[in-house]
Amino acid sequence: MALDKTLKFVRSNGMFLYVMKRLLISIPMLLAIALLTFILMQMTPGDYLDTMRMNPQMSEETIEYYQKLYQLDQPVWKQFGAWLINMCKLEFGYSFHYNVPVTKIIGGRLFNTFILSLASFLLTWAVAIPLGIWAALNRNKFSDRFIQFMSYVGLSMPSFFLAMIFLYFASQTGVLPLGGMYGPNHEDLNWFQKIWDVMRHMAIPAVALSVGSIAGLQRIMRGNMLEVLGQKYILTAKAKGLPQNRIVYHHALRNAVNPMITLLGYEFSGLLSGAALIEIICSWPGLGALMLTAVRSKDIYLVMASMMMGGFLFLIGNLLADIALAKVDPRIRYD
Repeated sequence: MALDKTLKFVRSNGMFLYVMKRLLISIPMLLAIALLTFILMQMTPGDYLDTMRMNPQMSEETIEYYQKLYQLDQPVWKQFGAWLINMCKLEFGYSFHYNVPVTKIIGGRLFNTFILSLASFLLTWAVAIPLGIWAALNRNKFSDRFIQFMSYVGLSMPSFFLAMIFLYFASQTGVLPLGGMYGPNHEDLNWFQKIWDVMRHMAIPAVALSVGSIAGLQRIMRGNMLEVLGQKYILTAKAKGLPQNRIVYHHALRNAVNPMITLLGYEFSGLLSGAALIEIICSWPGLGALMLTAVRSKDIYLVMASMMMGGFLFLIGNLLADIALAKVDPRIRYD
């Protein structure tokens, strides 16, 4: 009886079937990411033990011991197969450089990258949407032209260059910290002061990440709003004498925002990957600096785990954006 109810629910729920299909499709995509990353790492010359071989105090027996410990003496296909089996058990291998399991390292770094990307994401949308609406409502006026000029400037400025400008400004004024995630006395602060300390350290990298995204999303929102405001139902609402605020924020805005929702997943996952260079410049302890260290030291399992996490977040972000679009727009059905 319970099985029949479950089957009936699955067959009648188009959204559930769609989500399950997307999750199943993501499995071969993640495997392809893992295989491509493994091949590229193997194509680079040398391995992690090359640094040990350059040390005259390191004996050949010790190097052979680490070869067996890290399974670097096995054929390439066996190394990948063993890693794949361990990954199915949610074990991502052992970090050569840090000498601990990868999961112990990547968890904290992933959280640091996540909160930085989330802060930048929220700042981007909180600024870009109102700017786009304001520019559309004041089309071809001075405020609109000024916003469009600034958006061109924002799109032309690389985020890492902005980060360096902000760091120079902070070094001259002392308004914000110059890098890192915590102050030297972070552990002595209460919980509110700790949050404020992290937010102050996050300000420069978050704003540097957001400027280009704000410029691009503002232009998209402006175009969508202008297109919706020219629709016949908006003209009809104006002819009926509806208040301007009701027309804009109740009727026009909802339809203008719908196309933006499809960008949610791409925007957030793009921030996760784009934050790497900013993290390195601003000394933010996230996945970016970790990946750089892992690639330079040929810590292959740490690199693969980082890439898998990034790919997984990209796929989940896109799926959540599609689900949100279906909830907001009643015209979309996944059955």
